[in-house]
Amino acid sequence: MARIKYYYDTETCKYERIKTSTSDIILNALGIFSLTLAMAAGILLIFSSYFESPKEVMLRNEVRELEFYYEKLLAEVDKLQIQLQNMEYRDDNIYRVVLGAEPIDKSIREAGVGGMDRYEEIKEKGIIHDDIIVKLTESVDNLRRKIYIETKSQDEVVELAENKEKLFASIPAIQPVSNKQLIALASGFGLRIHPVYKVKKMHTGIDFAASIGTPIYATADGIIDQLEVSFSGYGKMIEIDHGFGYRTRYAHMHGFAVKKGQKVKRGDLIGYVGDTGLSTAPHLHYEVFVNGKHVNPVYYFFNDLNPAEYEKIIELASIENQALGM
Repeated sequence: MARIKYYYDTETCKYERIKTSTSDIILNALGIFSLTLAMAAGILLIFSSYFESPKEVMLRNEVRELEFYYEKLLAEVDKLQIQLQNMEYRDDNIYRVVLGAEPIDKSIREAGVGGMDRYEEIKEKGIIHDDIIVKLTESVDNLRRKIYIETKSQDEVVELAENKEKLFASIPAIQPVSNKQLIALASGFGLRIHPVYKVKKMHTGIDFAASIGTPIYATADGIIDQLEVSFSGYGKMIEIDHGFGYRTRYAHMHGFAVKKGQKVKRGDLIGYVGDTGLSTAPHLHYEVFVNGKHVNPVYYFFNDLNPAEYEKIIELASIENQALGM
């Protein structure tokens, strides 16, 4: 039960009862409520200053986790950059050197992705750590661009290698007849005594003396471009187009083992040694053309001769003697 309060009235010399108005009650209640609220806010402020809320703890852990994975991703990007640099080095200084191609200009590899406001969209979103995101995005974009350039370079290197392989296969690199003892070479390239006119004339190939029916082999990959039969001149003759400017001619043959338009590989049988056309004895007259010009065939016997044998055959081919045919 609430206490009843009185006050002494000096005019009436009596104790009068104190009457509390409704507004006083409301004001008193509001005062108490305000004081309680202020105390509660103060206590909460002091608590929050020294202790983290569960939500803050969770957010802090999430931030730490994101920072950990960000650093991990940056480290992975750096590793990939190093691996890519190693690939670029091998590309420029090994593969392209071997294949005879120019390295890719450094300015092309190091060129930026372009655009001043490329990452403006990220910055405009107001992300707290936008600088971190921009840095990582920029690193990834740079890596992606370099990988694209390197893939294009690798495609070019593969194409160069394939062409180089075809080129090597198209170069006349063996003797057209079996001549391991180096006794078949009868007449070399250059000025030689003509077999009929007995005067020095340009001999545009080399002659291999061999018995009729001795196998003749293609000296490089190519296509049988000409297959002719004549009672004079070269007699029975084959010409092979090897591509890349290389061409070979095989003359005074006895017979053919191929047809015009047929593809052949180095070492394939194409015919047999004969004594047809303008010839004084069974032999093979062999010529090599490079870009339409005659060249000395002995300079292309490098696949089946060791250095000593090659030096010997060069010596034999240089002897000025009589040719066996045209």
